[in-house]
Amino acid sequence: MNRPSEFRMPSDECRLVVVQDQLQPCPYLGDTMARMPLRLPIGNVTPEITDQMLAMGFRRSGDFVYRTQCPACQACHPTRLDVSTFRWTKSFKRVLRRGDQDLTWQWNPPSVDALRTEMFNQHRHQRNLGIRDEQVDEDAYRSFLSDSCCETRELSIWKANRLVAVSIVDIGRRSTSAVYTHFRPEESRYSLGTYAVLKQIEWAQATARQYVYLGMYVAENSHLNYKSRFQPQQRLVEGRWIDFDQR
Repeated sequence: MNRPSEFRMPSDECRLVVVQDQLQPCPYLGDTMARMPLRLPIGNVTPEITDQMLAMGFRRSGDFVYRTQCPACQACHPTRLDVSTFRWTKSFKRVLRRGDQDLTWQWNPPSVDALRTEMFNQHRHQRNLGIRDEQVDEDAYRSFLSDSCCETRELSIWKANRLVAVSIVDIGRRSTSAVYTHFRPEESRYSLGTYAVLKQIEWAQATARQYVYLGMYVAENSHLNYKSRFQPQQRLVEGRWIDFDQR
C-alpha cells in the first residue's frame, strides 16, 4: 500500500506529516479493521487552517490530526451543524432552560488537574467507553485533550461550585469543533452531553461562526449516533458535505 508521508494543505503555511499509519481494531465498530493515519501539522496552524482541516474531515487528538481511510468500511461520517439553520426544538429548549437555571459555565484555556482527570475516568468507566480497570493519569489527559496544535478552549460547567462537565473545543475562524466532552453521570437530569453541545452552538452564534463540528457519526455506535438528533446537519460522505434533515 502506498502511504505518502506528507499531506499538503491548500495553504502553503502548513503541511501534515504522517507519524503513524497502520491497520488497527476499529474503536467504533467491533470486528472491523480501521486505518486512521496520525498526522503532525508542521507550520502555523492558523484559525483559517483549522477551518480547512475540519472541512476536509480531520479530527484532533493531542498535537496530532487524523481522518479515517479504512480499507473496507465507510461507516464513519464527520458531522457538522450550520448554526444559522439549527432547529431549536422544544426538547432542546427544555434542556437549555433547565441547565441555565441551575448551572454556570466558563470558557477558558484547557486545564489539567486531578479533578478533571477523575471525572474523565468516571465518565469513561460508567459509560463503558474504555477498559474497566484502565485509568488515565494527568499526563495522559494532558496529551489527549490539553496539548493542541491549534487554538483550543475548555467549556467547563458547574453546579454549586462543583465541576460537572467539561468540553474541549477547537476554535477556527468560522467554525468550532467538539473534541471531547466528559461529565458526571449522576447529574443525568441535566442531559449534560446535550447541554454542552447547545452551549457551543450558542457561543458559535454569538461569535459569528458558521459551523459547529460534532465529530464522527456512526449509525451502529450508540455513543456516536446520538448526533443525529441535532438537525438539520451535514455529513461528509465520499468527500462531499451532504445535507441531512429528518423533518
